[in-house]
Amino acid sequence: MPKVEIYTTATCPYCMRAKMLLAEKNVAFTEIAVDGDQILRGKMTERAHGQTTVPQIFIDGRHIGGCDDIYALDAQGALTPLLTGLAP
Repeated sequence: MPKVEIYTTATCPYCMRAKMLLAEKNVAFTEIAVDGDQILRGKMTERAHGQTTVPQIFIDGRHIGGCDDIYALDAQGALTPLLTGLAP
């Protein structure tokens, strides 16, 4: 199973939606809370190619994007292959 990481803040509704989608798919993920932690937020921004909003989602180190991006991948049928390690 690929490693899934999601950078979040506690009160972000988009973070909650993204985590809900991953939970619905029974995917284990590592949540990295960046609330008030400028160092972690800076690392997130660097990994996310300048994106500063949360959530920022990574699958096996590949930047997926935010909440809208993960839902779009799911709607296209491209998320499940990424989560099962079957994507190219």
